[in-house]
Amino acid sequence: VQLQAYGGGLVQAGGSLRLSCAASGRTFSLRGMGWFRRASGKVREFVAAITWGGSLPDYADSVKGRFTISRDNDKNTVYLQMSSLKPEDTAVYYCAAGRQYRAVLTTTGVDYWGQGTLVTVSS
Repeated sequence: VQLQAYGGGLVQAGGSLRLSCAASGRTFSLRGMGWFRRASGKVREFVAAITWGGSLPDYADSVKGRFTISRDNDKNTVYLQMSSLKPEDTAVYYCAAGRQYRAVLTTTGVDYWGQGTLVTVSS
């Protein structure tokens, strides 16, 4: 499975940004996709996850109400719509996929990682 993430960039605080992650390869084996992030000097942390069918999203408390994860089944793509961005959201965001849904809820469980995309939120 290959994951291609894109959509990062520079945005002012309070603004919005949408990340995308396209999955290819043996996608039939996947049961969940998600996003993690790593801020400078910090460990990688869970952000959001969704089942392969596009239901039951989970969010980190820090992003609830501001971020929305969704899927386009036809395109094998997962999106992370980020709104009301804060400077503390600045991080490298990583797309993740798992052969079980719970695999994309923790960094140690992820089966496949995409390359990171940098999101910078200026104050």
